[in-house]
Amino acid sequence: MLVHICCSVDSHYFLQKLQADYPDEKLTGFFYDPNIHPYSEYYLRLLDVRRSCKMLGIDLIEGEYDVENWLEAIRGLEHEPEKGARCSVCFDRRFEITAKKASELGESVFTSTLLTSPKKSLRQLQHAGDTLAEKFGIEFIAPDYRKASGTQEQNILAKEDALYRQDYCGCLFGLTMQREQQQKLADELFVPLSGQIQPESIEERVEMYEERWQLEEQDIPYRIVKQRFLNWRLKTGLLRVRKQVVAAHFLPYSTLKGEYSRGKIEYTTGDLHHMNRDEVKFITLETYNRLVESCYNTVIELIFSPPPFEKELQIRTQLGMSPYDLSAILVVEEIPSNKIEILCQSEVYSDVREILIRTS
Repeated sequence: MLVHICCSVDSHYFLQKLQADYPDEKLTGFFYDPNIHPYSEYYLRLLDVRRSCKMLGIDLIEGEYDVENWLEAIRGLEHEPEKGARCSVCFDRRFEITAKKASELGESVFTSTLLTSPKKSLRQLQHAGDTLAEKFGIEFIAPDYRKASGTQEQNILAKEDALYRQDYCGCLFGLTMQREQQQKLADELFVPLSGQIQPESIEERVEMYEERWQLEEQDIPYRIVKQRFLNWRLKTGLLRVRKQVVAAHFLPYSTLKGEYSRGKIEYTTGDLHHMNRDEVKFITLETYNRLVESCYNTVIELIFSPPPFEKELQIRTQLGMSPYDLSAILVVEEIPSNKIEILCQSEVYSDVREILIRTS
């Protein structure tokens, strides 16, 4: 039996139920999910599915991440609601590729872990599976493992085995609509030009779950704990001096009361040069290099290759500022002596992150 897998939370329970109900079947997992955006999220879910399948002794095949073809298939349906026409096309495409793969492998039956997702329509999935099963001359099975407290059991298993629990279905369009309804920032889509790993970003999670895999391979005990904290994302940062754009690096947690400010340098305290409005401060690249123990030659070099986020966080304290300070701090090569204009579009918000702790 070929089992299409969407994520570990759905598959871990579903596969164990299949193993119990179909003891004579050799199960093979098939991870085919080009709908998942961004790619780092796709990779993170794949990583956890690999771990789940390894725990259950099930072979796993990874399908092609043909995101361009998926986007073409749902063109014109971008604004459809969850469980609408876009989802139908998405299921049809993933089921068709799965049915085709099952036929190529000589499997007589296929199914999908999407059947256990509480956010999916069982009737919609059944129709898609049956139609494609007929087309390829194989069987589609649709066991309802949600009933009889199945969803609760699924969640218990996911917690017990410390599975990665994503909080959106997967596609770009569903994510943006969900975040708009929640009035939350879709920070899953934020990837800085510098490549710096941001707190509670998908990239940070990938690092953590890869480390978890290594710890388990070495049989080193650990725990994943949750931490509530104040998060920050910079959308746009721009400095003009006498209407000319000047290279500037905005330190983490830089904010303005609005999005725009203008003024001039009024006074200096130690390494900090204070603008006369909106608590804006400047430091030189020379000061930055000394505090971070770096050797950047230009601010442009710093912008595109900054040190780790955690290292930059220490700068405010090193400058004698409060750890609760949210003033905009800009790193420049020379302190401006003329009229300054600043655009700083940033968000600070309450968030939750996972932390990996070794317990040995």
